[in-house]
Amino acid sequence: MEIRVSLPFLEKVVSTETDNELQLLRLVRQGDAMAMRTVYSTYIRYLTAICSRYIANNEDVKDVLQDSFMKIFSGIVSFEYRGEGSLKGWITKITVNETLKFLNRNNRFEFVNISEQEHDQAEEEPDVDALPSSVLFKLIRELPDGYRTIFNLYVIENKSHKEIAKLLNIKESTSASQLHRAKSILAKKIRHYNSLNTRTL
Repeated sequence: MEIRVSLPFLEKVVSTETDNELQLLRLVRQGDAMAMRTVYSTYIRYLTAICSRYIANNEDVKDVLQDSFMKIFSGIVSFEYRGEGSLKGWITKITVNETLKFLNRNNRFEFVNISEQEHDQAEEEPDVDALPSSVLFKLIRELPDGYRTIFNLYVIENKSHKEIAKLLNIKESTSASQLHRAKSILAKKIRHYNSLNTRTL
C-alpha cells in the first residue's frame, strides 16, 4: 500500500520543528538551565570535532569549548534566528573564532616560507578512497599548528585565502603557500600509511 503525505502536513512538521527551536531559544534567553543543557548536549560532540580539527591537545580542546559555550550563552540574546540551520551556523562561527583566538594567544602559528620552485612542484594525489575517515582525521591533527589551521579553514570551512589572511593577520600569499605545504605533508603521510597497510595485507 502506497502512503502519500500531503504538502500541508509536511509544512506543519517543518513549522513544528522551527517552533520547537524558537521555544528552546526563548527559554535559553530567559536563563532556563534545562534549555541550556539541551543546547549543550545537542552540539557538544559536533563542536568537539570542530575544535579537535584545529587543536591537537584534548585538554586545550576542553578549555576552548568552555570558552565557546560561555560566549554562546552570553551572546544568544542578540542572536537573530533566520530559520533552520542558522543557530548551528552561528554556534560554529563562535567556536571557530574562539579556537583561532586560543591558537593566537598561545603563539601556535609558525609559518615557514617556501621557495617558488617548491610551490610550483606538482605532487601526485594520494589514494584516499580506502582511507578510513578516522585515520585521515588523525593525520590532519598531526600537521603543525599553522599548516593544520590554514588547511582546515580552506578545505573544511571553505574560506578564501583573502578571508584566512584577515582572520590570521597574514598575507594572502602566506596562506596559499602554507596550504600548499600542508597538502604536501599530508599527502606524504597518507602515502606512508597506505604503503604500510598494503604490506600487511
